[in-house]
Parts: sequence; structure tokens; C-alpha cells
Amino acid sequence: MHPVPFARPEDFVRLGQLCERLGYWAVWGNDHITTQRYVRDQNEHAATAPNFYEVMMVLAFVAASTQSLRVGTSVSVLPMRDPIWLAKQFSTLDQLSAGRAMMGVGVGAYREEFEAVMPRAASSARRGDMLDEGVQLIRRLFTDSRVDHEGVYYACRGVEMFPKPIQSPFPVYFGGHNLAALERAARWGQGWMPAWRPWSELAERMTLLRDKTEEAGRAREAVEVAIEFSVTIDNTDAAAEARYMASRLVAHRKSLAYTGRDLSQQVTCNLIGSPETVAAKLQALAEMGVDHCCALMFPTETVAEFEEQVAWFAEVAGLER
Repeated sequence: MHPVPFARPEDFVRLGQLCERLGYWAVWGNDHITTQRYVRDQNEHAATAPNFYEVMMVLAFVAASTQSLRVGTSVSVLPMRDPIWLAKQFSTLDQLSAGRAMMGVGVGAYREEFEAVMPRAASSARRGDMLDEGVQLIRRLFTDSRVDHEGVYYACRGVEMFPKPIQSPFPVYFGGHNLAALERAARWGQGWMPAWRPWSELAERMTLLRDKTEEAGRAREAVEVAIEFSVTIDNTDAAAEARYMASRLVAHRKSLAYTGRDLSQQVTCNLIGSPETVAAKLQALAEMGVDHCCALMFPTETVAEFEEQVAWFAEVAGLER
């Protein structure tokens, strides 16, 4: 969603510190290893391949350079990771950050990436089943003194994982809008983290989430609704829409068209518009019952423009510095 390449390593810490000064609650990182096909098609030369820095290491750097800012993954693609090592990484990150780590998990938007890095498993594995089994194993590693597990995809014997995370229960957010992701969040999650959808559909799914959470024997409001939105602000609605539609995020949306989202609504259903329009959208989302505008995406051409948009949104949203 940004020009390739975009941020440099030294930008991450500075941007994290900026977000903390502006009053943001958390920063989030995507989990990618290799280039998606649509990006490769747009960038013919290897020299312009995107730099996908390893998300856990980046978050550790950001957490070490901030005091209150929380750090999370949006999302950790569990089918491409060893759940035992991922549990160890998050336990360590939570300890080093004094309890500021959060784990978003999902199957990953691009199956092609799974097939590229795990071609043997991809021929027979169901990523949703890998996610279910992996999350259950991670939850046990976070709480049990010793873990034995013999599953379809993962196994361990007598694993003692210490130190445990500071946070108990450790916050796990389930990414994805489909019913399987919603039901996982209802059963096991602290949060449900879907990407934007038509707001009428979001409202329906939020009611379903509450129903499923109650059916799972949990308090009806136990799961936070943390929706991912894109943000583009300009002086007028028309200018903001033009800026957004000229961004590389539009191609990203098209690459995910298989999820069934109506791309004709991508401007109205995201935080795109004048300051007044974006403020009104935030108010409407709060009245709908949305808890967090989470893992916000700011499609920009330069890091400097990114910083400007981040600061502008903080002002519009009335974040407390």
C-alpha cells in the first residue's frame, strides 16, 4: 500500500515514538515473508521488491523505545509459524515491554504466500485447522506449567515455558471477517479484528459475535470489536477521496476482492474524508458499538506524508497526548 521500498529501519522507532506522543493506544505490524503476486506484477525489477522486516523483532525495537505504547501483530500468520516458538516470542516480548504485547492471529490473506514458504504442507494442510490447533497450543503454553500435545499438525512433549507473559489472560485478537474467525474470537479471543466491511454488515456481525460469545459461556461483551480501517484526510471530502483512490492501497483492495467486499464502498466505509466527515464517522462507529479503530492503515507516498496523516488523524479523533 506504500511505494516500494518505503520505510527504512530507523523510521520504525521514530514513528512509534510519534504515535506515543500523539496519544495512540497501540501500533501494529503485518506478518509477511515473500512478495505477493500483485506487487510483483507492479514491480518488474528485483531491486524494487518490498522490504518485509520480521514483525516480532520490529515490535521489540519499538517497545524498547517507548513507555506506554502497546505493540501487536495484525496479524501473525499462524500457519506459517511454529506455535511453540511464537508463544515463546510473545511471552518474551510481553516481559520485556512490561505487559504491552498483543497477539493478532489469522490464516493470512494470501494463500499464495503459504504455498511459497511451505509447499509441502500446502498440498494437504487446511490453514484454518492449523490456526485452531496452534492457538490452543499457544494458550496452554501461556498458562500450563508443562505441556504435552499430540495433534494433527503440531506435537510437543513435556515443554516447560517460562517466563509466562505478564498479562493473564494474554490478549489474543482474531483477524478475519468470515464466520470462522468470528466464532474463534467468541470462543477464545479478547478481540475480533476484521477489516472494513459495509457498515450494515458489520453491525449484523457484531450482534452475531455477541450471541456466539454468550453461547460459549462468556459475558456477552467479553470480546472487543477492533476493526481495521484505512485513513485518508484532506481539506475536503473530494480531495481526500482523490488522494485515497490514487494510492497503492486500491490495488491491494483489488487483490483481496475474493473476500467479497464491495469495493464501490471502500471510501464511504473507511475513515476517508474531510476532518468533519472523519469525526462524524468515528462518532457513528462508537454509537454502533465498535470498541477500537484498530491497526489503522495510512496509504501515503512518503514517510513524511505518513507522519502528517498520523498527526492529523490524532487531532481529528481527539486523542489524549
